[in-house]
Amino acid sequence: MEQKRLEDILNNFPNLKIAVAGDFFLDKWLEIDRSLDELSVETGLTAYQVIAKRLYAGVAGTILSNLASLEIGTLYAIGFLGDDGEGFEMQRILRNMGIITDHLPLYKEIMTPTYTKPVFIAKDGIEETNRLDHKNIKPTPKNIEKKIIESLYEVAGKVDAIIVSDQLTCEGYGAITCGVREALADIGEKYQNLVLYADSRAFIDKFRNMIIKCNNLEAVRLFYPGEETTAGQDRIGECLQKLSVNSGRQVFISCGSKGVMTRDIAGQPVLIPARVLPAETKIDIVGAGDACTSGIVSALCCGATNEEAAFIGNLVSAITIQVIGTTGTATRAEVLASYSL
Repeated sequence: MEQKRLEDILNNFPNLKIAVAGDFFLDKWLEIDRSLDELSVETGLTAYQVIAKRLYAGVAGTILSNLASLEIGTLYAIGFLGDDGEGFEMQRILRNMGIITDHLPLYKEIMTPTYTKPVFIAKDGIEETNRLDHKNIKPTPKNIEKKIIESLYEVAGKVDAIIVSDQLTCEGYGAITCGVREALADIGEKYQNLVLYADSRAFIDKFRNMIIKCNNLEAVRLFYPGEETTAGQDRIGECLQKLSVNSGRQVFISCGSKGVMTRDIAGQPVLIPARVLPAETKIDIVGAGDACTSGIVSALCCGATNEEAAFIGNLVSAITIQVIGTTGTATRAEVLASYSL
């Protein structure tokens, strides 16, 4: 891609309107100073002392954070939250980023999904300990599913793209249920110019009439179980073609440090290499897939080809993985600077 072409695409980002639908998890980091440990009089156990708390919008919120950093003009969140403190915090975080949360209501019958991550701070360094997960352990109530579907139809006529973040592995327990997928397939048929895109951990083959993305392990597991760690580029290409038949649209398969596979203008699988970083660069790959998604979809909305979109997705994720200790984001200026390196 020529630099001028990249600049033209990036310059159009502030004109875009994008919605993200999915499960919004609050990422709650608790910093614990072990030098301040106290003994609980009641239990005789150590009482850890939290000296700092960091809150972030996780899962679907991670994509929105990346889109906001890329200066996408208008952003919508579609999903649900619990009517609890975590739900309040999530709405506050998103609104502070300028994201419209009208389609992210609070419900008393569920709780806001939360990942609580205690981090021990001691003289010899920092140590993460067991994460505490708060998830809804019952299927999503039908009234909530109905509201999500209504929101998707309402927003579809207003935006350039809808990104679906489907990261739960239990069918029917999150925002993206079977009923929601059926509605998305209908929206994809009715709104042909809408960039409708899904990234799913466990159900990528269930999406129809929309662009889909998964990683190479997930793709191979669908069609050639047992070959996940040994499949070469040709095999992954076969999976891409099968997924394209399933979805009826473009497919993107992230292949870790190798890059992103998609189809070229002739419809053949092509691997767009990842950005090569210096060997000594420290990296943290948490959130890399969501960063890549934000770059791909934003570029597609600006008329980029599959290959150009994958190239920009690689640039964005290469920047974010260099942020250590938290989920990184990238700005348009950083993406352009990365191109020149």
